Amino acid sequence: MTLVLERISRLTGTIELVSGLHIGAGDAEMHIGGIDNPVIKHPHTDEPYIPGSSLKGRTRSLLEWWSGALTGDRPLGWKDRTHSRAAETILKLFGISGGDQVSADKMGDFGPCRLNFWDCPLEEDWLKAAREKDLPLTEAKFENSINRISGTATNPRQTERVPAGARFAFRLTIRRFKGDGEELLAMLARGLRLLELDSLGGNGSRGYGKIRFDDLKLDGEDFRLPEDPFVEDAGKAA
Repeated sequence: MTLVLERISRLTGTIELVSGLHIGAGDAEMHIGGIDNPVIKHPHTDEPYIPGSSLKGRTRSLLEWWSGALTGDRPLGWKDRTHSRAAETILKLFGISGGDQVSADKMGDFGPCRLNFWDCPLEEDWLKAAREKDLPLTEAKFENSINRISGTATNPRQTERVPAGARFAFRLTIRRFKGDGEELLAMLARGLRLLELDSLGGNGSRGYGKIRFDDLKLDGEDFRLPEDPFVEDAGKAA
């Protein structure tokens, strides 16, 4: 079957931080007097941003857990597509791992991944207001471990976070091929709602990375997330 790309839709909106966000920069070098765990920043502007890879990875992993198709610690692959309709839909949205080495003939009308997540910079209006009020774009969060016998604090460390209230410009694009059904959009809506209920970035179990999507628009039209992503028809009205 020949694949026909009929449209590339744009989903836009805002990601508002409900709690501080830490997505690490992965710096191996520690500077004297510097912070232990810096957040990722644009190398030219030094402004924090949310990598599209972080959004895609967390959303995909949450949907894979929800699907019940995971059998270990590896992501879903080509052979998992037959587990359920949900597993097939997730693989169409997020793609098949390159390690699966599936030929084009075998792929048939399955096609390439439909979603393209974009890096999310700080919203221009929010950034301008923060600059005018001389607000910091990041904060240093101090933490300790508590000795269970003495009750004293040990292992002090500081982690850089983007503070709650910061707003990022969210965008992703969706390839829509002939024959693609609305279940792809419903699964995407379910995944984004799961992300709201879970967390983004590191230290989610300690309160970091709680987010909220706001003013989502699909090609200019309202795009709603389901209140309960665990009900069977969640996201169908997106």
